[in-house]
Amino acid sequence: MRTALEPDTDAERLLAEAVADDDPIRAAQLREQVVTSHRRVAISLARRFAHRGIEPEDLEQVALLGLVLAARRYRPDRGPGFLAYAVPTITGEIKRHFRDHGWAVRPPRALQETHRDVRVACAELEQTLGREPTVAEISEAVGEDRAVVRDAQRVDGQYRSVSLDRPPGPATTVPLGETLASDRTEHDLADVEAVVSLRPALRSLSDRERTLLRLRFVDNLTQREIGRRIGVSQMQVSRLLGAVLRRLRREMGDDGAAAVAG
Repeated sequence: MRTALEPDTDAERLLAEAVADDDPIRAAQLREQVVTSHRRVAISLARRFAHRGIEPEDLEQVALLGLVLAARRYRPDRGPGFLAYAVPTITGEIKRHFRDHGWAVRPPRALQETHRDVRVACAELEQTLGREPTVAEISEAVGEDRAVVRDAQRVDGQYRSVSLDRPPGPATTVPLGETLASDRTEHDLADVEAVVSLRPALRSLSDRERTLLRLRFVDNLTQREIGRRIGVSQMQVSRLLGAVLRRLRREMGDDGAAAVAG
């Protein structure tokens, strides 16, 4: 059985072209393709850190920013494949966010959302333009007045540091730092490796079968919730999932069985 991630050849090829391209606009477009195709990986990693005191939407945006950074910094000729580089980069950004950010004075929710939109727009524009965007460019990208954009940018000053030595909430006594342990990256990489190894087998499934797997293993819905979503009973969902997983095991053979143990 494989012990390392297979090369993410499409991403590595695009990023190699980006590094070699003298046109910053073209290079940014190539990196954007990689970011778009790996968005699910970032969202999945963000969800692992849910219910620890930070809004899920904020965690997802931080994870996406980490993905943008990974695409920008990655060099194909310096070691591991892109996924092996991106996963710890993304999780590192999430952990840094937990360490460095929390609200000292909580602004209105609308302003928090604009702040998040502005941060994402800034990262995307910087990648596209090859420089730091102006307030006018950010304003146009997020569809808000320049004054609102400036207010959103000032929100950064209302953050405070969050102690990793305290629990994330009243429901647990485990320090936040322990829930963000660095050895989790090995499990993250293993999970991403399973996804990579499953790709060829997943192509043989019907749209309905892929939807079923997405609802169960990406959206983390229960069988009862899936049943309500697709209009069948929980027992039918159980049978359908079992059949799909058995089919995947046959497609992948013995080496892939662990990845679809269910």
